[in-house]
Amino acid sequence: MRLDQFPEEVRPNLIPEPGGELVDRCLGCRAEHGIDSLLYTCPDCGSVLLIHDRQFDRLKAIDGERWQRILDYRRMLKIPAVKGIYRYHEFIGPVIPLNSVIYLGEGHTPMVEANEFLQAKAGMRFFFKNDGQNPSASFKDRGMASALSYINFLIRQGLVDQVLSICASTGDTSAAAALYASYLNPRIKSAVLLPHKKVTPQQLSQPLGSGADVFEMPGVFDDCMKVVEALSEQYNVALLNSKNAWRILGQESYSYEIAQDVDYAMADKAVVVPIGNAGNITAVMNGFLKFHEIGIIDALPKIVGVQSVHANPVFHYYSEPEAGKRQFVPMTVKPSVAQAAMIGNPVSMPRVIHLVDRYNQVAGRARVFFVEVAEQDIMDWQLTANRNGHIACTHGGESLAGLVVALKKGFLTSGETALVDSTAHALKFSGFQDMYFQNQFPEGFAVTPNPELVNLPRYVHPKHLKQVPAPGKPLAPVAMATFVEAISQQIAADLGLKKRT
Repeated sequence: MRLDQFPEEVRPNLIPEPGGELVDRCLGCRAEHGIDSLLYTCPDCGSVLLIHDRQFDRLKAIDGERWQRILDYRRMLKIPAVKGIYRYHEFIGPVIPLNSVIYLGEGHTPMVEANEFLQAKAGMRFFFKNDGQNPSASFKDRGMASALSYINFLIRQGLVDQVLSICASTGDTSAAAALYASYLNPRIKSAVLLPHKKVTPQQLSQPLGSGADVFEMPGVFDDCMKVVEALSEQYNVALLNSKNAWRILGQESYSYEIAQDVDYAMADKAVVVPIGNAGNITAVMNGFLKFHEIGIIDALPKIVGVQSVHANPVFHYYSEPEAGKRQFVPMTVKPSVAQAAMIGNPVSMPRVIHLVDRYNQVAGRARVFFVEVAEQDIMDWQLTANRNGHIACTHGGESLAGLVVALKKGFLTSGETALVDSTAHALKFSGFQDMYFQNQFPEGFAVTPNPELVNLPRYVHPKHLKQVPAPGKPLAPVAMATFVEAISQQIAADLGLKKRT
């Protein structure tokens, strides 16, 4: 559609232009720092940062309903840079010109409504938002599109050169970081640190395939993160974990997409997300706060953060009802099928505390809730969802299990609609499904297969068959006919089929 075919009222704002004044704002001492250099923590006090637009109020010159029309008409543009998360350019990276934007197909993942059976079993209407349909098969691509577009912007300005990006990962971060860095090869090289034997083979194959330098080390994610933090403090590298505030900006697109896909009607909605390193729930809250401040949405949805009992420090923090008595205590995690969320000391915890307070204050009541779920329920709900038309990962199972707990606790009501996060594609965690079906979970996982959910292949070879086909060894016609008839009869018997009359 040509620009002159759009309504006159939206044309001036349809194609985003660079604007705003972005700074890194410290959540500790409130100091502000320029974005012309790579920062991950405050140089003054060491606290984490959030990116703040000093000119954010300029967006209020356009009323909320007109913003809705601008964003809806942008859907029709054929410009690659605004096909992804930068459809929301003014809210994510307004200083970045479109020619610096890296777009690999991320964002605008589908929201798929659960079927009647699954909704009845869960107790309320809900949709899965399938972020496994991002390029690297996880939600991490949202943050990487933002972080790497920013680095590309710095490179084009001549502010940095020959960047080495580095991250610690439980799998999805490394896959996304390596993929997006490889697109900027040779100006950016990628290195990732993984906990040895704590990443699925599918996830390990991704950074290797993208050409990253992959290092496996003893310990868990929290230990890898300590090493990466030390490297970023001592060497000139680009840290791509969620400590990077540009990652949070990109992940805010999750909120914007949900709002747009439900026609900006958020009053009766709830968003359920796993917590992990706490970057995603931070971004979700911040995104909705921005849209609410501009008037694009007139209500803040409920947010439910979910953690496994094997890695639940955020849940424990908010289990204390009195804010003044809360103390955050990092924990030693246990094995979890929600592998990417197996983090005992989330780096974004200060952001969570800051934004939960602000979110509830703006809403005028409690709108953010935290629940814990059992490992057994994570697997059972994941498998149940996928038996009913979904491609949920274990973290999608964690979110769905959290939805059920939140409903039972009264945090949600059956009259609301939930948007449930499945952060990655089911195939990334197919090994856990295999362990479930074959009853091979190590004791530490605390998962016992439900026979009703177990599904294994059945080998069909009737004992009386003497001749069977093999690669390069086809059967003669008569023998083949005997083979087909015998196999067909056994399958029909197993399935209880009746012959046509």
